[in-house]
Amino acid sequence: MSDTPKDLPPAARRALAEAEERRRKQMAEAKPLPKELGGRDGPEPVRFGDWEKKGIAIDF
Repeated sequence: MSDTPKDLPPAARRALAEAEERRRKQMAEAKPLPKELGGRDGPEPVRFGDWEKKGIAIDF
């Protein structure tokens, strides 16, 4: 929390510290996702906005 501006009110600094602690806790408790069986190769279709099957792109 060393990069926090000093002109913030104490309540804001406290809230930022609590949020950072929650993020650290979530990262420590995070479990790796299981490997998808039978999934697509290449970029994630949801992220890139289209699906591709046998070279044909399909937009939903």
